[in-house]
Amino acid sequence: MTRGEKFRVKTSRGRKISSVRWLQRQLNDPYVDAANRDGYRARSAYKLTELDEKFGLLKHAKSVVDLGAAPGGWTQVALKKKGKKAKVVGIDLLEIVPIEGATFLQMDFTTDEAERELLGLLDGPVDLVMSDMAAATTGHQQTDHIRTLALVEVAFDFAKKTLGPNGVFVAKVFRGGADQELLKELKQCFKTVRHYKPPASRPESAETYLVAQGFKSPQNKVEE
Repeated sequence: MTRGEKFRVKTSRGRKISSVRWLQRQLNDPYVDAANRDGYRARSAYKLTELDEKFGLLKHAKSVVDLGAAPGGWTQVALKKKGKKAKVVGIDLLEIVPIEGATFLQMDFTTDEAERELLGLLDGPVDLVMSDMAAATTGHQQTDHIRTLALVEVAFDFAKKTLGPNGVFVAKVFRGGADQELLKELKQCFKTVRHYKPPASRPESAETYLVAQGFKSPQNKVEE
């Protein structure tokens, strides 16, 4: 196969058209090739890499919490960038194959029990709370947006409890971004709040990322 030539996947009995399209997209995705080459568990690793390159999310991060961590791509990026200089804790409903330097919990993050377990693993204030969580898609954009936004709100609530001064919160949202009430509260809690779609996010995807930087500690918060 020559460089630049695209793979074409043939349909066959028992193989759905949607499966064929997914496989063809994977085979022709340069980020999938890069992930295989660089040893990342998922192409999503490059979304965090690009977010970090633009916003410097990991620059001062010594304590990182990865929400919705499976299969571990974002954790891998954090550890590659920080090495032994950072403590990384992750959680997901799915089992995550261990990664040296990280601690994982297999639990439902939205439960009180999971939050207690996660808090028990932290030594103090966190520098970065990052969430690539998304609700299972239904195919209906508005429904998917609302369900994922609910996860963002839970992640934000956790970030408010754990971030130290100037901490960073980044979370996946679907098209439409965060709603106005959530944005208002985010702007009260952080110095800057922006939406950004990294190049590694597929053009046809409705996802974008909410990036909130400069967490205001309770004694320094001001009403805006």
